[in-house]
Amino acid sequence: DNCIFLYPMEEWKTIEEKLRLLPFTRADVRSFARFFFSGASEMEIDRQGRTLIPVNLREYASIDRDLIIIGVGSRIEIWSAINWGRYTREAESSYEEIAESMVDLGI
Repeated sequence: DNCIFLYPMEEWKTIEEKLRLLPFTRADVRSFARFFFSGASEMEIDRQGRTLIPVNLREYASIDRDLIIIGVGSRIEIWSAINWGRYTREAESSYEEIAESMVDLGI
């Protein structure tokens, strides 16, 4: 989605363990793990509650100045304002369809 996911450490460890248990004989598992972990970075928060987003992640998410931060369950997503606007415009037309598919999943 060209955004950055931030996970609490406990959640990250859970995801890491689940991925570790997947069969690495499968090419799709190896590809996903490479992509997912290649951008991983432990971030420090300063006394004023700020953090620096690594350059490679800012470039991946096209973040230059304005950004949007949203909470999604147990993670935070950081979007460039432009990408978030594009995403919401595109998703708007399919919200009803998305909601119906969530019913199929029991939500």
